Amino acid sequence: MDRLAARLAAAVLRLPAPRTRRVTVRRDIPVRVRDGVTLRTDHHAPDLPDAPTVLIRTPYGRRGPMRLLARVIAERGYHVVIQSCRGTHGSGGTFAPLVHERDDGLDTVDWLRRQPWYAGSFGMFGVSYQGFVQWAVAAEVGAELGAMVAVATASATRDSTYAGESFALDTVLTWAELLQAQTVPWLARQWELKRGQPRLAAALTHLPLAEADRIATGVRIPFFQEWLRHHTPDADYWRTRVFGARLPEVRSPVVLVSGWQDIFLPAQLDDHAALRAAGARPRLVVGPWTHGSPGLFAAALREGLAWLDEHLAGRPAASRAPVRIHLGGAGGGWRDLPDWPPPATERRWHLHGDRALAPDPPRPSPPTEFWYDPADPTPSLGGPLLVAQRAGPVDNRPVEARPDVLTWTSARLTRPVEVIGPVRAEVYVDSDLPYLDVFVRLCDVDRRGRSWNVCDGLVRVAPERFPADAAGVVRVPVPLWPAAHRFAAGHRLRVQVSGGAHPRYARNPGTGEPLGTAVTLRAGARRIRHDPAHPSALILPMTGNVPGRPAA
Repeated sequence: MDRLAARLAAAVLRLPAPRTRRVTVRRDIPVRVRDGVTLRTDHHAPDLPDAPTVLIRTPYGRRGPMRLLARVIAERGYHVVIQSCRGTHGSGGTFAPLVHERDDGLDTVDWLRRQPWYAGSFGMFGVSYQGFVQWAVAAEVGAELGAMVAVATASATRDSTYAGESFALDTVLTWAELLQAQTVPWLARQWELKRGQPRLAAALTHLPLAEADRIATGVRIPFFQEWLRHHTPDADYWRTRVFGARLPEVRSPVVLVSGWQDIFLPAQLDDHAALRAAGARPRLVVGPWTHGSPGLFAAALREGLAWLDEHLAGRPAASRAPVRIHLGGAGGGWRDLPDWPPPATERRWHLHGDRALAPDPPRPSPPTEFWYDPADPTPSLGGPLLVAQRAGPVDNRPVEARPDVLTWTSARLTRPVEVIGPVRAEVYVDSDLPYLDVFVRLCDVDRRGRSWNVCDGLVRVAPERFPADAAGVVRVPVPLWPAAHRFAAGHRLRVQVSGGAHPRYARNPGTGEPLGTAVTLRAGARRIRHDPAHPSALILPMTGNVPGRPAA
């Protein structure tokens, strides 16, 4: 059955021909680590001499899709070792995200070295958390780690958890529920999914957040509680749970695969920049994918096998560009680049008093006001989410019809406009309350008036982070997700500004109360300034002969 499934998967995914069909599997091998915990491990062995090894460490189990993945890789000439992280799927100990992955990973590598079939080098492969565990050991194993395939992941998860110093509520709580669901009977899980996960939906709207994990899962989730408590940028808690500072020490060739709507994209592009600054030559592939989309996994397997063949197995490979990106929008498609980001000119598109978005400098105008009520928080719609079915580009007209969402829209474009690179905004705002969020989203409005989200970002404002000027106005810089998008002739650019995107981000209660215990909700007005002294704008990296004024 495994052999047939591997053949079907290889055909569907257009993978290279196998080097063998004979793969022997040993399951539930006990690997003892330094503190005495036993980690359950499977070994998929091809009948080929001196085959290199691919290590996958995962909290998501060694059966089902992971077993098929192991078979596919093993048939192409690799020993595949899949290990369940501690506290998951038969491994001993307690699962605590990011806490034990360095030591457990290094002890597992030491176990590999003692195996008679180990040929002296190994690679690592994995998506999301399976990528975090790669970065946990990458700086310490040296050249023995011959290749890394890091998919939709990053070396440092702290900034993704607290994007804009808010809290990625939907991602964190959904992931906590997913992990807990692995411990319940399969039929019970299917029933909960069929009912639409009402407990999770209720938990996402509940306050205080410190009770949300129990509502979603029926139990207290220690790491969820810890992440609610240790959210400040200087928290010691995160210093041993992020691995970005050691990227310059990594000697392994790395391929990074992500999607424009992936939850970890900004952090993964930071990893790429750090590797390039250290003199490394990683390969970067970013496609039209969300965190859980099938296209991401298919591309990751194709890219990963090619990378392993070249750098771990030493098989010649066709020349490929260091960066390959998919340009979204009408007339886009795949492009090869020498580096990321490509050369571009930053152009300011100003918010004007008549709700126009244009490169012209702003003229004197009164501010545009909206009312934000955290008891009826502005909903999130599409975008980078953990669950693929709800993520990605969607028609934003339902949320744009709300009175708590302001929009500025350009004239119809007379020629195509390409935006490729980092996107940011500068929003000048004064507020009834000193505690607020600023959410900014760029959309592509097509000829039918549908408004498709391209990228967005949110920043949490507090007096200690963004002091107001004498008039009470705060300048808020908002980094948006990077983008690669082609706006077609006849389309329009649109910018949304609102006070949140719930439950993707935890609502701002407006009180400054602690993240986990806040229960009081205060509503208030926000006023967006767009006059010569307060030139609120979206700053876009544009290529070619484009309209606009260079960014200041």
